[in-house]
Amino acid sequence: MNLLLSFIWVALTGSMYYTNFVFGFMLGFGILWVMNRNDSDQRYFFRVPKVLSFVLYFLVQMIKANLQVAYDVMTPKYFVRPGVVRYPLNAKTEMEINLLSTMISLTPGTLILDISEDKKSMYIHVMYLNDPETFVHEMKTGLERRLLEILR
Repeated sequence: MNLLLSFIWVALTGSMYYTNFVFGFMLGFGILWVMNRNDSDQRYFFRVPKVLSFVLYFLVQMIKANLQVAYDVMTPKYFVRPGVVRYPLNAKTEMEINLLSTMISLTPGTLILDISEDKKSMYIHVMYLNDPETFVHEMKTGLERRLLEILR
């Protein structure tokens, strides 16, 4: 419904710019929020900010990983410390595991090797692994927690 309101805003203003669409989306979000204040189901209004926060977090992590790999390629000294980490999963469903593994694999320097048969752990090859426990903790409190907040 919010996307429909955004497209209606763009059609009414006659301006086909990205900023106009974003403004229409925010305006539609506000209108829907005011109209549904008394409803018991308000998951949408909590989920949209979490999705935006996740996208911003993922983009920052992606930029940091790209800069790290680019710096390592351009300098004469290599900082690569490869390793394989067994990552215990909080994700339970196929979709949650698939999305998490895709997000991890999209980040430069990490690659999913395997998922255990019981779907309780994932094996990740990490290009810059200084401490496996720190890596697991950062993934649990960062990417996986934010992704599961959106999906559940």
